[in-house]
Amino acid sequence: MLVNQLKAFFAVARLGSITGAARQLGLSQPTVTTQVRALEEQYGVELFHRGGGRLTLSEAGRRLMPQVDTLLQQELDIEFALRNSAELQGGTLRLGATAPYYTLTLVQRFKVRHPRVELSVSAGNSRQMVDALFAYQVDLATSSHLEDDPRLHRVALGADPLVLLLPRGHALARATSVPLAALGAETLLMRERGSMTRALAEQALEAAGVRPRAQMEIASREALREAVVRGLGVSIFAAHETGRDPELVALPFEAPMPMVREYLYCLRERQGARLIEAMLGCVEAGG
Repeated sequence: MLVNQLKAFFAVARLGSITGAARQLGLSQPTVTTQVRALEEQYGVELFHRGGGRLTLSEAGRRLMPQVDTLLQQELDIEFALRNSAELQGGTLRLGATAPYYTLTLVQRFKVRHPRVELSVSAGNSRQMVDALFAYQVDLATSSHLEDDPRLHRVALGADPLVLLLPRGHALARATSVPLAALGAETLLMRERGSMTRALAEQALEAAGVRPRAQMEIASREALREAVVRGLGVSIFAAHETGRDPELVALPFEAPMPMVREYLYCLRERQGARLIEAMLGCVEAGG
């Protein structure tokens, strides 16, 4: 019970909101609120200052943070050791993924080398996957964000330019390239905030002084591709993420566009763990 309460406190403190903590922990918001309040009431301590709809860490909360971080790391060490006690002859490895193209290539390469190891893959945007790594929910994570946190070990997976995804019947679909200014007459379908593809696309549009006629936010690549097929708008994708749907056309932009770079991360202190080391070796083998 205490560990669950501390996990709830830690997630709220790191993310700054009950909503974000609930999403990360896979719990309801009332459950997270109850766990934090129960921890405070049981020990007679105020961990957060509450006011104006905001939560701010108290001095007691700030002092508790590094201790809880250490406890959760120890829990991860124990859980990881149990899951991987059989080394490369068994065990499980959890991978957080943002880019299917790179991730599936890694998974395929890993399974050929280590067929008895179970792999689980969870999906999300770049920010979510790095957060999941720090929250000990995955063992490795791919992300388009360039993270300089000294706690992380990073290897590069690849890079692709941004392209425009259109339905095959679109007036621009027969062109060989598209001017960025053409988006001023289009409805632009975008990923949720936290997506590196969205951030780079918005930067390019702002730099060019282009404002789409309308925008719509859709939270997954699969749903975005389907929305483009249905004619709801056009979208900007990393070139390797466009898929192979015959109803879609991916066109380069006339002007140079930002590159979406993909990285694989693990916690630096876990870099030498056998299964993590084996996955990192698969990256080197394909380099």
